[in-house]
Amino acid sequence: MSHIPPLDPMVAARKGFRESEERLKRFWKAAGVEAVDGGWRVVLDGRPPKTPAHAAFVLPTEAAARLVAGEWEAQGEFIEPGTMPATRLAATAIDRVSQTREPVADEIAAYAGSDAICYVAEHPTGLVAEQARAWGPWRDWAASELGVRLEVTEGIIHKAQDPAAIARVRELALEADDFALTALATAVPLLGSAVLGLAVMRGALSGDEAFDLSRIDEAYQERQWGVDAEAAERTAARRAEAVLVDRWFRALKA
Repeated sequence: MSHIPPLDPMVAARKGFRESEERLKRFWKAAGVEAVDGGWRVVLDGRPPKTPAHAAFVLPTEAAARLVAGEWEAQGEFIEPGTMPATRLAATAIDRVSQTREPVADEIAAYAGSDAICYVAEHPTGLVAEQARAWGPWRDWAASELGVRLEVTEGIIHKAQDPAAIARVRELALEADDFALTALATAVPLLGSAVLGLAVMRGALSGDEAFDLSRIDEAYQERQWGVDAEAAERTAARRAEAVLVDRWFRALKA
């Protein structure tokens, strides 16, 4: 099992991260933030809410704290955890990732061993050309900007990557603080790519752009055969997750 829960509440439930079946009523009038030692704390009517492990929501930047506080402020009569992905990220960073940084970094690095942008199609010609235009520059970026040189293979047969490249991705992951590492460990599985996840973390790609790059094959098939409503809904939910992670990274830098 992964060391971090996904943001999508339905996926979280399938993986065992279940929300309480009892619906909790809103018990505060206003959510806000206040400066404290070590960062910015989320407060509800002046009092700090607690994470599942009973820690305060203290974030490293005011912007990140306001992102979380905004989700609390937006709640209606009942608390809806599925509408609070930034709160989930913050709680995961504080309660779990802070205690499991090395295994989380291992999970991220493992994606470099089978990075989606290194597995190119053999045919049709149009898809091959599209992948080359879209993914080639980001493999080059990873090599020049990150020191991560990954080999390309055609088809779906696994090709082992240089252990040095995988080790470098792990090193880059561990350079991030707990909050950025949590978001990176969310972005990488979502995109199927350590390179694209690192590009979003570093601000080289937006969440929207990275998501589009991650689903070139899927989008190509949709253009050929169409897309049904259920698939479109899943895609929209995944895109929203990518956008939220991007907002989170930007808030941590603000």
